[in-house]
Amino acid sequence: MFNFEYLLQSLPILGKGMLGIFIVTGIIILTVSVLNNVTNKKKD
Repeated sequence: MFNFEYLLQSLPILGKGMLGIFIVTGIIILTVSVLNNVTNKKKD
C-alpha cells in the first residue's frame, strides 16, 4: 500500500538531509584544499 501523502510529507525532511550532506562535503573539500595550499612545499 503506497500512500502518496506520506511521500509528500517526507520530501522536506529528505531535502534538508541532502542539503546538509552537500554542505558538510563542501566544507571538507575546502578544508583539504586550504591545508594542501598551506603545507605545500615547493621544490626548486
